Amino acid sequence: MPATTVNAYIDPAICASCHAEIAKTYRETGMGRSFYRPGPAAFPSHSPFYHKASDRYYEFSSRNGKFYLSRHQIGYAGQDTNRIEKQVDYVVGSGNHARTYLHRNSEGQLTELPVSWYSESGGYLAMSPGYDNPHQEDFRRPAPDDCLFCHNGYPGKTTAAGIDCQRCHGPGSAHVEAASSGSAKPERIRAAIVNPARLDRDLQLDDCMQCHLETTSLRLPNAIRNYDRAPFSYRPGEPLTDYEQFFDHAPDTGFDDRFEVAHQAYRLRKSACFLGSRMTCTTCHDPHRALGGEAAVAHYVSVCRNCHAAAHSSGMPPGGRNCLECHMWKRRTEDAVHVVMTDHFIQRQKPARDFLAPLPERQVPYRNEVAPYYPTRPSELYLAVAQVQHESNLQAGIPRLEQAITRSKPDNPEYYVELGKAESKSGNQNEAIRWYEEALRHRDGFHTALRELAAALALSGNLARAVEIGERACVQQPPDTVALTNLGNAYLRQGNPDRAKQILSQALALNADLPDANNLLGLVWLAKQNPVSAESAFREAIAIQPDLAEAHNNLANLLAGRNAYAEAAYHFQKALANDPSYVDARHSYGLLLVLMRSFDQAMAELKEAVRLDPNSAPLHIDFADVLVEKGNAAAAAEEYRRAIQLNPGLAEAYYGLGNALAAERKPADAILAFQQAIERNANFYEAHLALGRVMGKSGRPAEARAHLQKAAESDDPAVRNAALRALR
Repeated sequence: MPATTVNAYIDPAICASCHAEIAKTYRETGMGRSFYRPGPAAFPSHSPFYHKASDRYYEFSSRNGKFYLSRHQIGYAGQDTNRIEKQVDYVVGSGNHARTYLHRNSEGQLTELPVSWYSESGGYLAMSPGYDNPHQEDFRRPAPDDCLFCHNGYPGKTTAAGIDCQRCHGPGSAHVEAASSGSAKPERIRAAIVNPARLDRDLQLDDCMQCHLETTSLRLPNAIRNYDRAPFSYRPGEPLTDYEQFFDHAPDTGFDDRFEVAHQAYRLRKSACFLGSRMTCTTCHDPHRALGGEAAVAHYVSVCRNCHAAAHSSGMPPGGRNCLECHMWKRRTEDAVHVVMTDHFIQRQKPARDFLAPLPERQVPYRNEVAPYYPTRPSELYLAVAQVQHESNLQAGIPRLEQAITRSKPDNPEYYVELGKAESKSGNQNEAIRWYEEALRHRDGFHTALRELAAALALSGNLARAVEIGERACVQQPPDTVALTNLGNAYLRQGNPDRAKQILSQALALNADLPDANNLLGLVWLAKQNPVSAESAFREAIAIQPDLAEAHNNLANLLAGRNAYAEAAYHFQKALANDPSYVDARHSYGLLLVLMRSFDQAMAELKEAVRLDPNSAPLHIDFADVLVEKGNAAAAAEEYRRAIQLNPGLAEAYYGLGNALAAERKPADAILAFQQAIERNANFYEAHLALGRVMGKSGRPAEARAHLQKAAESDDPAVRNAALRALR
């Protein structure tokens, strides 16, 4: 937003100096109480709270006038672990339906806290919307400006004042200046501020819909802010579509009757009453005054009767029912399942089902065409971006966006970045790189393009250029911790742990709560032969993000290396619980189980690893080794042969095959397999030992002696001593 626009906003207390009564009643509305600092009255006392799905305990507390939310788990051997505490800096929500809590992190960014307070049934704690699942975001979900737009005032002016007068009336400085001059005529004073009542119907609705039009809170996207507009730059009195474009699910895809928290305008616009009249939101609602109870019901019924005077002319239906209960009933929202709100879709008949019944939280992925909503004919560029931005219609959307870009040749680099991201999500890193570079040709130094280009280069294996571009992406101020983490990873993969440590330490100095950066730092410490610091970094990553499978796997491998087998097994199990398809974790866990002599379980883990990654020769070898240990030599031989097919140069596969064939009493085949192992590794002493033994039993003593003598040169005392015994 340009500085002149920001500076046009004033402290809303100035508005109250002339409009005292309106300001007083407005402060009691939900909008007037939408964002504020925490205090005892708005702080939950219902704790601790246990979230079963993610196995985490939460508890609110206060001390020295400040408020906190802490989290912990019960970890290995029943110990209290992964304890984190964050200060509650702001409260979102009036409390009419709910209150959600925000924390400002060390980067100055607001993050949403995972537990909210809900007013239903007298008030209780439950997970914030979108958090009731095993892989919830805990303390890490950002609350960016586009999210806060409908909950707070304007940056630089009202840090925690909620929605103020200027959200609907526009910046107030010119109005105050005119009113304070003493010489301005009333017409000039009125012209210096927006009065929504004087706008035409569409612009009146736009004023309300800047916050009350959300087609869905699920990933679709619901809206795309125009690329030439900054957050908070919408000005009442201008068309809303000059600020952002809105999108919806395609009809008949299972979402037509979905009901969500911010669906007031979306549902109202479906109604025959709306479509057949000139009504607006203020037809029923006074934005300056909150009504409740019987007074609210009486008011809304009187509004209905303005158009429907003949309905129920003999009186309202029996049982105390009214217009709202029959035509605008309350309903549980599907995106915030602990909230009940009025459905603004005015319907002739109420369907026969329980609209207040409890609902499970379901994050339903949408995979279909994204339809235009408002305007009904948006720019093809934005509509094409909408297809790919949240992967709703990715495969069809990629060529559509490329065609739209080719036709329009836009200057904005954001279109090219979105196409690059879509190609990257589809696994086409070279195409992604091409479009990120095109974005940079349109705006040299565009940070988002630099960051995404560096990541795509790293994924493509071009580490040298990933580092070069990553360094450029990390120049911006304030620094981008995501770009820094990616750059640290590239340096680590490049074999430069010292520079990786510098970069990752810089990221963590800005924000210590970065799970990926901590996990990578652990790998850096391992590369620098410092397992103590590595263990500390892995544990910190897990404390920040308890479901980070990579950190559990890395910690488990480290623990296994120092023979802490039981705790290592615990962390392998955690890694696999959080990512059942994590092949490396399943492989390593299987090998640990072999060391723990749990062969049946080891065989199950390695078999599943082979199923997940059938083209890994080492996996087939390790699985075959366990089959041999379990006495199933024939099955083992097949696994060794599969490994040889995948990688004919692996001496270990031929060695294992020889052992399996020897166990099957096929000495000639075994001898051939051992010989092939030695052909690939002349100093494979175990193969020489095995070959010498088989040859000795096959009546070939001279050849046997030669191989046993070679085995006796081994540095491994077990192999050397076995060879010497055989020679004797």
